[in-house]
Amino acid sequence: MEERGIAVVVEDDDDIRDSLSEVLQQSGFMVHATSTGIAGVEAVRQHNPTVVTVDLGLPDFDGIEASRRIRTFSDAYLIIVMGRLDEADALLSFEAGADDYLTTPFRPRELRARIAAMLRRPRRFHPPQPAVPGLPAPSLPLRPEPLPAGCFEHNGLIVDEGRRTAKVDGRAVSLTRTQFDLLLAIMEGGRLVQTRADLVRRVRNQTAAASFVSVADEHAIEVHMGNLRKQLADDFRAPRWVETVRGIGYRLGRAR
Repeated sequence: MEERGIAVVVEDDDDIRDSLSEVLQQSGFMVHATSTGIAGVEAVRQHNPTVVTVDLGLPDFDGIEASRRIRTFSDAYLIIVMGRLDEADALLSFEAGADDYLTTPFRPRELRARIAAMLRRPRRFHPPQPAVPGLPAPSLPLRPEPLPAGCFEHNGLIVDEGRRTAKVDGRAVSLTRTQFDLLLAIMEGGRLVQTRADLVRRVRNQTAAASFVSVADEHAIEVHMGNLRKQLADDFRAPRWVETVRGIGYRLGRAR
C-alpha cells in the first residue's frame, strides 16, 4: 500500500470516527483520531498532517471555529464532515478555510475519491541551483530574465507552481491550497473566461465528462474567490488579478 503521510480525524461520534479512521488507514494514512476541537487542533499542530477531517458539531466548539484555528498554522487538506448538506454551513466552512465537505452517512468510496482528487494537485518543489565553486557570480543582466517554467507574472504578482508560492510586489502572500489552485488556474487562463463549474473541476482535478457540479459547489468557488481577493488585497471594482465576469465566471485582470 502506498504511504500517503498522516491524517487527523476530529470527530466526537465513535462510529463515524472509527469509520473515517478505517477508510483513511486503508488509503495509506497513519491516523490520529480525536473527539474534541481542542484536542484536534493540537493534534494537527503536533503531527503536521496531510489530510484533516473535522466534524461540524463538536462538543467544545464547532468545526468552523476549529477550521479557522487550524488554518492559522496549517495548510493541510481540510474536509468538514456534516450530518446533512446545509448550504449556509458549507459556505461558512469554505470561508473558514475548508477545502471540501462530506455528509454522513458517507460511502467509503466517496471519501477515497475526494482525497485522491485533492492529492493529485501538483505539489512539486524545485530547489534553487547552487553556485558553482570557483566561478564568479553572474553579472546583473541588462534586461529582466525570463521567468522559469511553471512561473507566471502579471501586474506585480508572481505565482510559482513548483514552489507553490505567490508574491505581490515582492511580498509573500499566504494562501490555502484551494486558493492557490484557483489563482494558478486564473493565471494560466489569462483573459480566457473560466466558468465556476470549470474551476470546481480544476480544484478537484476532474474532467467535465466525469463529474457533476452542483449549485452549492459553484457558490463555494465564489466564497474561495472572495477569500483569495482578500489575501491579495485585490479591489473587485478595479481588479489587478481576479476579474469577475458577471453570471459566468472569472478571468485575469487587464495588464497595467
